[in-house]
Amino acid sequence: MLLLVLASLGSLAMNSSSFAQTGTVKLVALGDSLTAGYNLPGSAAFPSVLETMLRAKGISVEIVNAGVSGDTSQGGLERLDWSVPDGTDGVILELGANDALRGVDPALTEKSLDAIVTRLKARGIPVLLAGIYAPRSNGPDYVARFDAIYPRLAETHGLILYPFFLDGIAGDRVLNQPDMLHPTAEGVRVIAQRILPTVERFLASLRPRS
Repeated sequence: MLLLVLASLGSLAMNSSSFAQTGTVKLVALGDSLTAGYNLPGSAAFPSVLETMLRAKGISVEIVNAGVSGDTSQGGLERLDWSVPDGTDGVILELGANDALRGVDPALTEKSLDAIVTRLKARGIPVLLAGIYAPRSNGPDYVARFDAIYPRLAETHGLILYPFFLDGIAGDRVLNQPDMLHPTAEGVRVIAQRILPTVERFLASLRPRS
């Protein structure tokens, strides 16, 4: 058992360092205001903070901020082609929060997210899916339907899933701005720190560019 664990760790290390031979890993963070960094300087937005954390661990990565405040899953689909340029190695997909806030039919949200993933897969671009939970004030039926979107998409498409993008900060008055919807700079750091192991696993799964 110990030998198997050591072999697995060795394999992970080899995969995560494979891009060292081919240059910097280019990711796009496709999302809404939670990605864009609402009311924060660019250096404090999620993509920049996550990139800094990865580089501190010796991982050469560039993360483009393709977050648009107020964007829905449908909006992300409509701008997908120009938001994710050719040469992108992977996408962190964080969309759906505004759908839930507006009470959009979960079936429509799932359809848009599914189309985004399908189109990226057709282009050979892997996706890390960051989930969102619906506000509990939307009622149990809506919450159940909405929260099921992300695990189902991950299973259908074989994606790495980070279940809840706001894990660790949701409802925390210190880590959120006064609107209680958007993280403070410290809140963003908590988000990035918590998702970091999942992003590392995602990077290890990527194939080097030829």
